[in-house]
Amino acid sequence: MSADADGEVWRRRRREAADAHAAAADRARRRDVAQARELLDGFVAEVRRRGIEPEPLLASAQGRRYRTGLTGWYLRRDGSLGVDVDGAFYLLGVPRSLAGLLRGVRLEPADPPLQVGRGARDGEAIDLSDLLARRLADLDG
Repeated sequence: MSADADGEVWRRRRREAADAHAAAADRARRRDVAQARELLDGFVAEVRRRGIEPEPLLASAQGRRYRTGLTGWYLRRDGSLGVDVDGAFYLLGVPRSLAGLLRGVRLEPADPPLQVGRGARDGEAIDLSDLLARRLADLDG
């Protein structure tokens, strides 16, 4: 086989390996998101069972608060994460905006992670199940 043919075979195999790796990573991500959604659905069912009323969820940017039109429960005390009454997960940080202050902001649900804060500073990452258990305890107390 010529050097060109060997190089083409190597590139094709590398491409196939990269595609297989990307597909496996995507399957794992989808599996994690599905598990996280189940945890959030369980959280919503439990807060409803306990009679904990949802509240308007506000987004924030540099100390300013913005109406979102969403109702649910904050998952972090700092109000940076929330879940709506349907179990959709929201990141509640937004860029500053005069229009947002006047009209509110529109947020899209995000894929929930199984580990919240992964990649953040040490001590800021927490398993979603632990975060939800802590939040239930906070809401009860």
